[in-house]
Amino acid sequence: MTGGEVAGILVAVFWAILVSFLAVVLGRLAQTLRATTRLVAEVTEQAVPLLADASATVRSAQTQLDRVDAIASDVQEVTANASALSTTVASTFGGPLVKVAAFGYGVRKALGTGRRTVIVGRTVPVARRRKQKGR
Repeated sequence: MTGGEVAGILVAVFWAILVSFLAVVLGRLAQTLRATTRLVAEVTEQAVPLLADASATVRSAQTQLDRVDAIASDVQEVTANASALSTTVASTFGGPLVKVAAFGYGVRKALGTGRRTVIVGRTVPVARRRKQKGR
């Protein structure tokens, strides 16, 4: 055997190993692609119902938001009405109530309680009141 024949045999063996390696790689790649195709099909089957449920949920949330918006506008209207009523009551009864309170105060002062004096929510006996006046 000559050196060229040995080189040819080595090249042939190298090519055989390379082709075998590529065949194994391509086989595994084919398995991976089949598994990926199966996975995508399963995800698609599950995603379609999930998207339908999500769409229904969004529609339901929109309906609820519309209801809340209607309630908020009603509350705003009630608040405006209560404010107007409060203003009306204050302007209608405020003046007369102040006059009645002033009249009651005047009557109490005129009749005189004599025994007690009220200082900021406390009742002070007469003896202490005289001491305070003497200061």
